[in-house]
Amino acid sequence: MMHTSNEFEGQLVIDVLSAVTAAPIPTGAEAMTILVTLKPGSIGSPPHRHSGPAYGYVVEGEMVFELEGEPQRVVKAGKTFWEPGGDVIHYQDGNNLLDRETKFVVTMFCAPGQPMLVVVPDEELEQRKDRRAPRPD
Repeated sequence: MMHTSNEFEGQLVIDVLSAVTAAPIPTGAEAMTILVTLKPGSIGSPPHRHSGPAYGYVVEGEMVFELEGEPQRVVKAGKTFWEPGGDVIHYQDGNNLLDRETKFVVTMFCAPGQPMLVVVPDEELEQRKDRRAPRPD
């Protein structure tokens, strides 16, 4: 897919911010869009996974984002992120700022009858620690 900006008859401009070849969306999935507000310094959700892919956009602030097998990174306002869901652990989605809130919007495709977010138990985190990218000092 080409990343372009399209203008329609001078009335609106559509800019593609990101595009991914997604993991399969579970059959019968429910699409859900949420707004997450993290207080200054919030560590965000505990390590978790989703039953389907999730696509997000940071509206305000900076989010520390880390998926299993990838180094943590900071996603700033105006930037996007995504995760494939399924078995991949989402380790971090905390606020990188100590002096203001961070807000991000996420659209997720949840498998029918499954929760939007499932916390990964400590025992499993220990068993899979070799899959986590090296952490910064």
